[in-house]
Amino acid sequence: MTTVTAAPPKRARSRSTFQIALRRLRKHKAAMFSLVVIALLILMALFAPWIAPFDPNAQDLAGIYAPPSSQHVLGQDSLGRDLLSRIMYGSRVSLIVGFTVAAFSIALGTLMGLLAGFLSGRVDTVISRFIEIMLSIPELPLQLTLSGLFAVSDLPAIARLRENPNSSVFIIVTIFTFFGWMGTARLVRGEVLKLKNLEYVDAARALGARSGRIMFRHLVPNIVAVIIVNGTLAVGGAILGEAALSFLGFGIQPPVSTWGNMLSNANEVVLEHPYIALYPGLAILLTVLVFNFLGDGLRDAFDPKSRL
Repeated sequence: MTTVTAAPPKRARSRSTFQIALRRLRKHKAAMFSLVVIALLILMALFAPWIAPFDPNAQDLAGIYAPPSSQHVLGQDSLGRDLLSRIMYGSRVSLIVGFTVAAFSIALGTLMGLLAGFLSGRVDTVISRFIEIMLSIPELPLQLTLSGLFAVSDLPAIARLRENPNSSVFIIVTIFTFFGWMGTARLVRGEVLKLKNLEYVDAARALGARSGRIMFRHLVPNIVAVIIVNGTLAVGGAILGEAALSFLGFGIQPPVSTWGNMLSNANEVVLEHPYIALYPGLAILLTVLVFNFLGDGLRDAFDPKSRL
């Protein structure tokens, strides 16, 4: 009599946190739509020199405030420049500012939050008090002041910097990074305070791991979801902030084309020629909206209590 041995049951493949989050993110329709729109915006920005129908700074004085036509699909502005081409080139500036500010702000905020939460004591007190002071300062007026100081400063280094037409992009990124890292630092600090006394951290200490290794090897991977979600929201905030400063005349200066200074140029003629302000305004609205939707989707995907 032969004995048939049943095959052992197959072990279910364990999924990582990111695999689970990705599967949940696919069910979030608004986030997936936002990803598609963001991909199209990035492609438009990268290939603007090849797909834009006109040079964004080419002037046609015979076409001043010309309405949309078959040749100029979105119309022309106060100098006869093609609005569609300027919006395409403006997307490059907006995305560069948004991604760069978000990257630097998240990196600095994560570092400060790690130090404050893990080291505690005086380090935590100094960093936390500094964050509270920074958050109590009216942000927009100080940004306007700093941007104006850069524009008129006689310091040789800043004067040489202003000679580059893209210098205003660097200045805006610097100012926004200086004001943009505190929220991330507070979030990271709170997560680190919850994690640093768990067993796996105690085990790493018992094995002789140094503070730097514990922070970056054991704590950061467990708070990366918070960092990613905050990063997507920071991109939208930076794009909106740059547009606001440029609209007020303290941001990125012509001849560099941005959605903010396009709105500024349309300010005086918005009633007579509303399309001059409509298209760059819609571009800002759509871009900020999709980054916020993506941030919401990522937050739900990484939240185990979510119904996704």
